[in-house]
Amino acid sequence: MSKIKLLGDQSVRYPTTYCPEILETFDNKHPNNDYFVKFNCPEFTSLCPITGQPDFATIYISYVPKIKMVESKSLKLYLFSFRNHGDYHEDCINIIMKDLIKLMDPKYIEVWGKFTPRGGISIDPYANYGKLGTHWEQVAANRLANHDMYPEKVDNR
Repeated sequence: MSKIKLLGDQSVRYPTTYCPEILETFDNKHPNNDYFVKFNCPEFTSLCPITGQPDFATIYISYVPKIKMVESKSLKLYLFSFRNHGDYHEDCINIIMKDLIKLMDPKYIEVWGKFTPRGGISIDPYANYGKLGTHWEQVAANRLANHDMYPEKVDNR
């Protein structure tokens, strides 16, 4: 029986504050296969913790699931919960990654934010994690050490 409550519910309200508890999972039907799931979230918004001004980004989340997978509507609502949340770009990316690790315990995950420029500078923080004690731990170290800052066209700025 599925524990998913948000998908299909037309009365769901968007959270107004940071809300990791809104995230939902479902079982990975292929836990013995290694495969990537990628989310592109082009409408991410958070607030500068100093000025309160909005920051806009495209967030890329890629992961190799183990037993649990994140449900996309709950992820959308979770990311929306940052709209009134004040944190630096780097903090947002690490918070998202850590919340998803806690939720799913994936084999591998990476979260990348491509923030639009403010004050003439754009910031594109990247964080990743590989399950400790598995070959994914080394994949994460290699991916971070050889991180290509421009593998995709950036079209949000």
